[in-house]
Amino acid sequence: MKKRALISVSDKNGLTEFAQFLEQNHYELISTGGTFKHLKEAGLNPIQIDEVTEFPEMLDGRVKTLHPKVHGGLLAVRNNEEHMKTVQEHGIGLIDMVIVNLYPFFENANKDISLDEKVEFIDIGGPSMLRSAAKNFNSVTVITDVQDYEKVKSEMQQGGDTTLETRKTLAGKVFNLTSAYDAAISKMLLQEEYPQYLNASYKKVADLRYGENPHQSAAYYVSTVENGAMKDFEQLGGKELSFNNLRDMDLCWKVVNEFKDEMACCAVKHSTPCGVAIGETALETYQKAFECDPVSIFGGIVAMNYKVDKATAEELNKTFLEIVMATDFDADALEVLAQKKNLRVIKIKNAVSDRQVWVKIDGGMLVQNADDRFSTDIKVVTETQPTEEQRKALLFSQRVVKYVKSNAIVVTNGKQALGVGGGQVNRIWATQQAIERAKEKFGGDLVLASDAFFPFRDVVDTCAKEGIKAIIQPGGSIRDEESITAANEHDIPMLFTGMRHFFH
Repeated sequence: MKKRALISVSDKNGLTEFAQFLEQNHYELISTGGTFKHLKEAGLNPIQIDEVTEFPEMLDGRVKTLHPKVHGGLLAVRNNEEHMKTVQEHGIGLIDMVIVNLYPFFENANKDISLDEKVEFIDIGGPSMLRSAAKNFNSVTVITDVQDYEKVKSEMQQGGDTTLETRKTLAGKVFNLTSAYDAAISKMLLQEEYPQYLNASYKKVADLRYGENPHQSAAYYVSTVENGAMKDFEQLGGKELSFNNLRDMDLCWKVVNEFKDEMACCAVKHSTPCGVAIGETALETYQKAFECDPVSIFGGIVAMNYKVDKATAEELNKTFLEIVMATDFDADALEVLAQKKNLRVIKIKNAVSDRQVWVKIDGGMLVQNADDRFSTDIKVVTETQPTEEQRKALLFSQRVVKYVKSNAIVVTNGKQALGVGGGQVNRIWATQQAIERAKEKFGGDLVLASDAFFPFRDVVDTCAKEGIKAIIQPGGSIRDEESITAANEHDIPMLFTGMRHFFH
């Protein structure tokens, strides 16, 4: 007795060979539109879907498989006498296998096309058939992924049919796919910042060797509906990326993207900036970033928001680095970097586009807007006014401190982050740490930025003692006046931004 397979796919890779195998194993092939034509041209003998439904396709193909003779054949429970009696009464033939790809909504959701055009890529019949087949996995084999053809073929060759365990797994893949598909559509149409139901649409692109530690497993997923710097980068050389590499790359690239109108370089180690600088040339900018902390940069990640030339590549090769990231590389620069066999060389194609931050907690998810703004209402709160150079240096420092773990203090000369103090449980420790590191490297005028307000005047007093020339902080403490008074006593200009940048 012949079984029946319903085939309707956009991805035709491997289809001809698999369909030939099915015909050889006494399957009748039912297909639609372009799939029917493809199978026919391959010398197979499919029948059109409208021969099964006895009803023509209509509404520009929107309605062709939404029919009882399709879904009845998929959903009928084979060991249920009433079900079998019903399908026989209505002349409904059973369908034993479904092979369906969905319309390419993921691929078109981000394109610069109209909403009406995007809506036409929303598949209705495909998900309906897949869900019907998946629900009845006890009897129906459902395939959504061309990679599963070989597994199904192998099982059929060995036992004549697929196993129940395989059918259950394939059914699970259906709901995994359709949930992501629906989530992507929902996001496009709803456009709510915090919808009632938090859903996500991500596709796995790689299993990683391990997670944050070797005993933790991990995988890398990218959004199906959003672009981003960490989605479409191009790896030009080096060994495969790890969990920690990807996380540090994300932070490193976000730092240099804060300086859209300047050449900027950032070095990151263990999710913390250890060097940030701006400059006039590629080489000078990297050298300044390196000088910030020549010890910590060892084994770190370097990102540059400009094209890397040969001279810069030669300088990069003098230090052991895990990753070098940039917008582009000269051909001779790539030749130089290729001398380091394990160095991962990454070309970034997309701008930073994160709009939300998701933090998993046990049994829940915290969701917030990305910290992507700076204050436009910066006020001088001291009698002493900053010079224009000091103001520029403070704004540079503020862009860096945003990416340092709280409590965070950054000391700079306006061109380089010379002292970074982060992850401390109180602000005075972070201040002492940052100033001490900065003074080891630089003897000129230094300014200081804080990610949050000063709870006491001790930070200002320490700044005065250590020769800090200007301060920028959010303000907002009940003791702000004490800090302002201290700054006035020490003749240090201090600016309040009114905007905190905690990074926990």
